[in-house]
Amino acid sequence: MNDLIPARCELAADPAIGTVRLQLSGSWRLSQPLPAAADVERQLEGRTDARRVVFEAQGVTDWDSGLLTFLRRLDAFVRRAGLEVDSSGLPEGMRRLLQLATAVPERSGARRSATADSFLARVGKETLALIEGSKEVLAFLGEITLAFGRLLSGRARFRRSDLMLTIQEVGAQALPIVSLISFLVGMILAFLGSVQLLQFGAQIYVAPLVAIGMARDMAAMMVGIILAGRTGAAFAAQLGTMQVNEEIDALTTFGLSSMEFLVLPRMIALIIMMPLLCIYADLMGILGGALVGIGMLDISVTEYVNQTLNGITLTDFAVGIVKSSVFGVLVAIAGCLRGIQCGRSASAVGLAATSAVVTGIVFIIVTDGVFAVLTNILGI
Repeated sequence: MNDLIPARCELAADPAIGTVRLQLSGSWRLSQPLPAAADVERQLEGRTDARRVVFEAQGVTDWDSGLLTFLRRLDAFVRRAGLEVDSSGLPEGMRRLLQLATAVPERSGARRSATADSFLARVGKETLALIEGSKEVLAFLGEITLAFGRLLSGRARFRRSDLMLTIQEVGAQALPIVSLISFLVGMILAFLGSVQLLQFGAQIYVAPLVAIGMARDMAAMMVGIILAGRTGAAFAAQLGTMQVNEEIDALTTFGLSSMEFLVLPRMIALIIMMPLLCIYADLMGILGGALVGIGMLDISVTEYVNQTLNGITLTDFAVGIVKSSVFGVLVAIAGCLRGIQCGRSASAVGLAATSAVVTGIVFIIVTDGVFAVLTNILGI
């Protein structure tokens, strides 16, 4: 079979007339091993008596772009060496493709250099990117603030059905994962607290420890992180896909604001549902702590309930609810911002979803630290 004939390139020199013939034969396909052009170049460099190079391809059985690439490199090498090239021995189709490949010379500076940027250049680029990103965040916050202003004045345009659907997705459909995580966090708090309190015979204080910890901080933080990974990524993927499909451009063409029609319902849904999910997470965390306290520490149900009620106050619940509302806004901002900023490719949608999760979690942790400092200063 012709496909089994190996590709070969042999040099035949005629010193009398200063000609070197490159005789090609065999099957020149990328699926088979091909001779290296560098080896042929080294042989040509050793021919100081050569003034003319002739390509002959009568022995080639079949070929594809592998042969064209080989000839293109040798042709460029021979011309750089100042030698005359004779390609009349090539098939008509191969000769025309080679002429087409060499018709337009490479523009100077068109090829990218592989040199890496210096440290200062990288720092400068990152700084400029940070400044540009800050401008986009401020512009987004300004637009969403104007959208809320139009909502309060009754002029915001969005579908109420979209709002109700988003509330269902954000709230009711998130209950299973919120229940599981909050219950386990409550158990973990109770178990870790009991390890230390048992040394002093004060295991009864596990109840207020879990209740205060869940109400003031852990419930709001865990619900925020859960929704950042679940809802924030979904918002970014939805809006990013709309960017790819040019649906947001279509809304703008119809005279509809994407901030009002797309972002506003999602932000309202999170603002409404986050406090409710936080209260629910408080209950599940307290139940998880009760399971450990009653089941492992021999605390009666009555004692556990009384210690919980005596140790926690409405202020503790209020702090957690305020935190959760702020976290809901941050998750909505991160998800919608990254979705609006998304590029117009499938990979850009994935990057937008990932960035939304990371941004949302960072916002939540930083804001929780700010709340801890402020509540300590105000004595709350």
